[in-house]
Amino acid sequence: MSPAGMDAAQNGSSNSIFEIEDSDFSRLLDRPRPLNIERNRSFEERSFSELSNALSPPHHFYRNTENSSRIMDHIEHSYTPSIRSGIHTPRSSYNGFEPHPMVGDAWEALRRSMVFFRGEPVGTIAALDNSAEELNYDQVFVRDFVPSALAFLMNGEPEIVKNFLLKTLRLQSWEKKVDQFKLGEGVMPASFKVIHDPVRNFETIIADFGESAIGRVAPVDSGESAIGRVAPVDSGFWWIILLRAYTKSTGDSSLAEKPECQKGIRLILNLCLSEGFDTFPTLLCADGCSMIDRRMGVYGYPIEIQALFFMALRCALLLLREEDGECKDCVERIRKRLHALSFHMRSYFWLDLKQLNDIYRFKTEEYSHTAVNKFNVMPDSLPEWVFDFMPCRGGYFIGNVSPAKMDFRWFCLGNCVAILSSLATPEQSSAIMDLIESRWDELVGEMPLKICYPAIEGHEWRIVTGCDPKNTRWSYHNGGSWPVLLWLLTAACIKTGRPQIARRAIDLAESRLVKDGWPEYYDGKLGRYIGKQSRKFQTWSIAGYLVAKMLLEDPSHMGMIALEDDRQMKSVIKRSASWTC
Repeated sequence: MSPAGMDAAQNGSSNSIFEIEDSDFSRLLDRPRPLNIERNRSFEERSFSELSNALSPPHHFYRNTENSSRIMDHIEHSYTPSIRSGIHTPRSSYNGFEPHPMVGDAWEALRRSMVFFRGEPVGTIAALDNSAEELNYDQVFVRDFVPSALAFLMNGEPEIVKNFLLKTLRLQSWEKKVDQFKLGEGVMPASFKVIHDPVRNFETIIADFGESAIGRVAPVDSGESAIGRVAPVDSGFWWIILLRAYTKSTGDSSLAEKPECQKGIRLILNLCLSEGFDTFPTLLCADGCSMIDRRMGVYGYPIEIQALFFMALRCALLLLREEDGECKDCVERIRKRLHALSFHMRSYFWLDLKQLNDIYRFKTEEYSHTAVNKFNVMPDSLPEWVFDFMPCRGGYFIGNVSPAKMDFRWFCLGNCVAILSSLATPEQSSAIMDLIESRWDELVGEMPLKICYPAIEGHEWRIVTGCDPKNTRWSYHNGGSWPVLLWLLTAACIKTGRPQIARRAIDLAESRLVKDGWPEYYDGKLGRYIGKQSRKFQTWSIAGYLVAKMLLEDPSHMGMIALEDDRQMKSVIKRSASWTC
């Protein structure tokens, strides 16, 4: 963020982040908030009465809400030491959000997972399970640390996030080789590990760029559970998004303006913006390059990567200094790509009842520029489940689009990030929320939240996953339920003015998470069973819950993780077709 932009934020800029019809959060979200640490505050504080007015929904909203008693009436937001843990944790005391006893337990567990390098905190390990070290869960994974970083930022503890950003940035400059093959300049690591040498009393950081972590090919008798050497595409995107969140939260633009950070952003984007043979603005990726780090048939243009790519591009626009000659060229390339990417995604990845019916009636083998079936999709390839799954009011971005192939599965992370980044139009964002409400049992069930729906099974499972024993139906990445996704759902609910949906999901999580030992994931159609290989005390399950709670208790945190609609990217889709039903 430029100094001018920071001055505007300090003066209480009137520009709204979101335009929401049902519940006007726009005056709240971009406003600064007090932090619980002693430092030079870059933001002015707001009055509680102002927060109360901004969070009060219009009267007609109560008529359409079953659990209206849960809607936020007012906030009295303060930070006090947790009685249970003896550490500083946020608490609030407004209607419907009494402090839950598991919040203190969550913070205590999160702090136990912190990793230190030469006396400074640099991240959190993936899991506190006693057997975690056997499967590399004692490392700091870039994507895993994001919800932990957001929790620390929301609690006014930015130092660990700053250290993490700088350490991973230095790892980016390493010479990266996998089987003597050099990776592209700018690739961010999947994870890193702090190695202690007690003899020399020395510490070093060892990075993994995909050659030895969860995604590694290993002999059957090696004891490793991995299935494919894939460098992470999402790590660089998460790094840019987190850098923007740090800048927005602290008001400190000096970190992002460092020459090494500016170069780091450019290197990441140069990999993605380079010209090649592809005719689409989306990013071509292999299976296993994102949170779904095992084969799940998402090779091509997975929605998760496209949504993260879009959000990282938009964050980069806010972080890069155009007065720098090298950055100016990068900024121009970003703007062009954003226009093409937003049009492509909103037009071809979007599915609602009308679009489904249109595909059902597609003609094939159309060669003219006037062709309607531009990807030559065969109507017979439509899966039977999608006709029952699609409600009258609702829609979502499907999992993948490429010539003669459309993956109609629902993927949670991609759709939630599409809402937060404003890749989804306001109408599309509302339709996604309609779908979640209409298909609550399928997508949320008894433990939020399905990573994808539906599961693949039988012969298809054998072919697509390579008979992966961890990705059996309704388990792990194949239709498993992941508590970490709770923070993304909560943020999307607040942005679309549907906080009651998030409250309902959080209630489900609070009924079991502590009792079950903070599992990594749950199995079964309804998420009823702790995953068969699920690690206990999974850090991002803990942090995801904390971020969700803090977002509901103080929605002004949304400013660091959500982006307003870009007026310059005019969409040809003015409204979701689902609203015509």
